[in-house]
Amino acid sequence: MLFDKVKALVVQLDGANAGAEPVFSGGQAVAGRVLLELAGPVRVGALKLRARGRAHVHWTESRSAGSSTAYTQSYSERVEVVSHRATLLAPDTGEMTTLPPGRHEFPFSFQLPPTLVTSFEGKHGSVRYCIKATLHRPWVPARRARKVFTVIEPVDINTPALLAPQAGAREKIARSWYSNRGLVSLSAKIDRKGYTPGEVIPVFAEIDNGSTRPVLPRAAVVQTQTFMARGARKQKRAVVASLSGEPVGPGRRALWQGRALRIPPVGPSILHCRVLHVDYTLKVCVDIPGSSKLLLELPLVIGTIPLHPFGSRSSSVGSHASFLLDWGLGVLPERPEAPPEYSDVVADEEVAAMEQSPFRLLQDPDMGVEGPFFAYIQEFRYHPPPLYSEEDPNPPSEAMRPRCMTC
Repeated sequence: MLFDKVKALVVQLDGANAGAEPVFSGGQAVAGRVLLELAGPVRVGALKLRARGRAHVHWTESRSAGSSTAYTQSYSERVEVVSHRATLLAPDTGEMTTLPPGRHEFPFSFQLPPTLVTSFEGKHGSVRYCIKATLHRPWVPARRARKVFTVIEPVDINTPALLAPQAGAREKIARSWYSNRGLVSLSAKIDRKGYTPGEVIPVFAEIDNGSTRPVLPRAAVVQTQTFMARGARKQKRAVVASLSGEPVGPGRRALWQGRALRIPPVGPSILHCRVLHVDYTLKVCVDIPGSSKLLLELPLVIGTIPLHPFGSRSSSVGSHASFLLDWGLGVLPERPEAPPEYSDVVADEEVAAMEQSPFRLLQDPDMGVEGPFFAYIQEFRYHPPPLYSEEDPNPPSEAMRPRCMTC
C-alpha cells in the first residue's frame, strides 16, 4: 500500500544530545530538520511546518440555580505566544512531486519572539511549545510528526528589587472560650527577595509567647498557581519546602538566627502571563493551641540566573550587613591595634646615621621625581623626622625679618 511506503517522519532539533533536549529562551533561533524516510517512490503534495506556543487554562465549577437545580460552569482562556508557519516542500507548478525511496532531510529555522513565558504544566493550565510537520499526499490521510520543546524565560535575581531584604511583623491575642490568654508576637526577615533552586534561605525570626500555653513556630515555601479566565480566578497552593522549630514555652522568647530552608528543584516564577501566574511566598507561622495560627507572609521570586559573585556583591553585602545589625546579629569592628614602637621598626644604627645627615634622602640620586611613586613612599616610610631644636638652626636674616606694625 502507498501508506506503508512512508517508514518514518520525524522532527529533530539542532543541539539535541542523547537524552538531553535543547532549552530555548526569548529571542533565540530554533533550528532543526524534518526527516522523511521512504520505502518506495511517493507522490507528495506538500510538507508544511508549524511552530506554536500557547498558554491555556481551563477549569469547571459547580453552580446552584435553586434548591433543586445545579449546573456546571466552565472557564477557559488561551493566549498564543508563538506562531510560525513554513512550507518545506511544495511543487512549483501546483502539481504533485514524486520523491524517490530513501532518506530525505528538510531543514528549517525560525526566530522566537523576544519575550516568552516559561514552559509550565499545572492542574488547571499549561504553557506548551511544539513544532508540527504535516506531510500531504493525494488520496491518503495526512501524516504528522510532533516535537515538543522547552522554553525557560530568564529571571535575573541580580536586581535591586530582588536583592532588597524582606521583613514583617504580626501579633495576635490568643483566645479560648472568649477569654484572653496573652499576646503572641512574630517578626521575621530574610536577606533578599530573589533566590534560585538549590539555594538556602536563612530565616531570621523572633517569637514572643505571652500566652499561657506553649506555641510552635514553623516556616514553609509555598507555590501558588493562579489561573485566570473570563474575569474569574482559580488558585492551587502547594508546600515545596518546610521546617519546624522547637516549642516556645509560656512567657518565653525564641530567636531564629538564620534557620536554613533549602529550595528544592522547582520551576521559576511566572509573573507576566495574562492567563496564569506562578508565585512563591515564605510563610512563617506560629501554631497556637486552641486558637487560629499567627501567620506572616514574605514574598519570594524564584529566578533562573543565580546571585553573581562580583557584579552585585557590593549591594548584597551592604544590605546583608545592615540586615544583621538591625537584628542584633552583627558585631561592630574591633578597635584597631596600636602602631608599633618606633624603635621596633627602625634600627639604632639607622637613627644615628640620620642624626648626622637629616637631609640624606634629598641627596639620594635614585630618588628623583620621575621615579616610581610607590617606591618613593616605601623608601620614605620608616625614616625618622628631622630633629627638633628649640633654636632655629637657620634664622632669617635682618632684611627678611618681619617688621612690627607699630614701629
